Amino acid sequence: MINLASNELKYLTGVGPKRAEMLNKELSILTFEDLLYYFPYKYIDRSKFYTIRELQSDTAYIQLKGKITRFETIGTGPSQRLTASFTDGTGTIELVWFKGVRFVLDQYKVNTEYIVFGKPSLFNGHINIAHPEIEKISDSAGKGKIVLQGFYNTTEKMKSNFLNSKAVQKIIFNLISSLQERVPETLPGYLVKQFKLLPLHEALVNIHFPSSAAQLSKARQRLKFEELFYIQLSLLRTVKLRNQQTAGFRFAHVGDHFNQFYKQFLSFELTNAQKKVIREIRADVGSGKQMNRLLQGDVGSGKTLVALMVMLLAIDNGFQACIMAPTEILATQHYETISAFLSGMNLNVGLLTGSTKKKDRVQLHEQLQSGELHILIGTHALLEDNVQFSNLGLVVIDEQHRFGVAQRAKLWTKNDQAPHILVMTATPIPRTLAMTIYGDLEVSVIDELPPGRKPIQTYHYYENKRNSVYRFIRKEIEEGRQIYIVYPLIEESEKLDFQNLTEGFNQVKEAFPEYRISMVHGKLKPAEKDEAMRKFASGDTQIMVATTVIEVGVNVPNASVMIIESAQRFGLSQLHQLRGRVGRGADQSYCVLLTPFELGKDTKKRMETMTRTNDGFEIAEADLKMRGPGDIEGTQQSGLPFNLRIADLAHDSQMLQFARNVANDLLDHDPLLQHPEHLILTKQLQKKQKEAVDWKKIS
Repeated sequence: MINLASNELKYLTGVGPKRAEMLNKELSILTFEDLLYYFPYKYIDRSKFYTIRELQSDTAYIQLKGKITRFETIGTGPSQRLTASFTDGTGTIELVWFKGVRFVLDQYKVNTEYIVFGKPSLFNGHINIAHPEIEKISDSAGKGKIVLQGFYNTTEKMKSNFLNSKAVQKIIFNLISSLQERVPETLPGYLVKQFKLLPLHEALVNIHFPSSAAQLSKARQRLKFEELFYIQLSLLRTVKLRNQQTAGFRFAHVGDHFNQFYKQFLSFELTNAQKKVIREIRADVGSGKQMNRLLQGDVGSGKTLVALMVMLLAIDNGFQACIMAPTEILATQHYETISAFLSGMNLNVGLLTGSTKKKDRVQLHEQLQSGELHILIGTHALLEDNVQFSNLGLVVIDEQHRFGVAQRAKLWTKNDQAPHILVMTATPIPRTLAMTIYGDLEVSVIDELPPGRKPIQTYHYYENKRNSVYRFIRKEIEEGRQIYIVYPLIEESEKLDFQNLTEGFNQVKEAFPEYRISMVHGKLKPAEKDEAMRKFASGDTQIMVATTVIEVGVNVPNASVMIIESAQRFGLSQLHQLRGRVGRGADQSYCVLLTPFELGKDTKKRMETMTRTNDGFEIAEADLKMRGPGDIEGTQQSGLPFNLRIADLAHDSQMLQFARNVANDLLDHDPLLQHPEHLILTKQLQKKQKEAVDWKKIS
């Protein structure tokens, strides 16, 4: 049986050591298997021939039949270029080469019939094709005709070394032609038969060299199913094994602390969504199995209150609880919110961050180990080895995508037995991503805001309306409100962004000389940043000029306006997060998106989406479709159990659900994958997991 994974690429015909090194460095392709699984990103129909007369400069890739009538060499040295006049009887087009001039002149002759393939463009008022593919009609007659030609992503370095898409395709053709036997199957035969999937060998051949559009579709479906199926099989198997092997603390009863808080200290009614989530969590923590649950909810939906009530359940059953937040500001905010909620109750809440003084740390550690401290809230400081609990029963992780897997796993070492885990996020996660990145967690959603909250009104203005926006800001401040003005921060241009922020700050000071203004950015020392935020939160300053450092962790109910400068530079999810900084009080709040007049199609769509809806989940779905999973904060594909080569989470939701159902049914019948026909699954999972992050322990 062939082992494609152990055959090095340098031994393949047409590759050799130099090309193999280039493919490895540029595309991480090292073996025959890597190459076989390097799929085209698009296909061009080579069955259609155009006439020159019907060409437009914006036509996609085209194919022509005709003759070269003359060559002309222009210039000398590095700037030399070669042009050729090509005619098909309906008109003439220019072919252009900027390199390889000698090769072209040796290879192609005038008055010989050729097939020309390439992308037309407009130059000096004439349509031309640069670096076309050319083939003699007599040569193509005896070949099997390529109906759909795959195009492969290549780098500039590869192209300059004559390794373009066509060259990659030729190497893959050599590989497939050299195979002495079929590529071994990677799915149980009964699944291939039951769901009428293409066998793996046919799928791999047709993904590179489809014999028809129908065969290409079947190949894509087979390969997508396999990718998504193994992700779901891995995640669901983890859940089943965890439920079998990992006992959880049983929070058997609802006690005095929970009841007292609910009846005497909660001054408003929980939303139906909050009640539903609490019921789901109570069922988990009362089951005797360890809970691993993701709690999603938009900014202001009341996740912290739900977490607090679950912590009270833990305390009622003799356990301690902790919340880990990604920043000191957010940890402090949680501490203040929870302390205010519990004011008057006989419960001890502590805060541990990098700024906690040594004397206070010593006291916290003593109270934690003695059990006197019921709830500890903190940052990464909670992970320190000397932070030891008496009986940790519940861990709440807020904005968890900001913590590394290894960091979060450290919380498990605080106990001999794993505590219950509640992961919270205010970043709405599209369903397909939740089923993959968080596929081994149960998911709860708070999908309604507390009563009295008014939806934020969002407007998109061009920069020529700045004076109108400033008049609106002045009106809101005169009515006692506060304003955020946020500037983009892109790391690659940090110096330029800081300059933009400084200029913006000066512009705002000039426009509003009568008001006090804070400025917050990443270069400030933590104490300076905290002081600026404190002044804004207390109302000492009316306007906060900031970068996206205020995206998470500021709760100022009196702030009613969010102005986002250069909004075209933000993604949808980030715009939505920034908008969530306002709308936290009873007053009507507003978000204003300021952009230049010239905007691309995708940017216009982002602005339209933001002004149309406040629904975070709808925005997250739109963001996924527009940008792809690799670009959305916290959901990079490195977060997936295995890498995706062909499946697209933005568009393959039905296939993902189908793959999950198949994996679930299979594990219901054979949870340990012990049946002989499932040995192939175990082998594939082991192979894939060697390349993957260990997600078994913590999610």
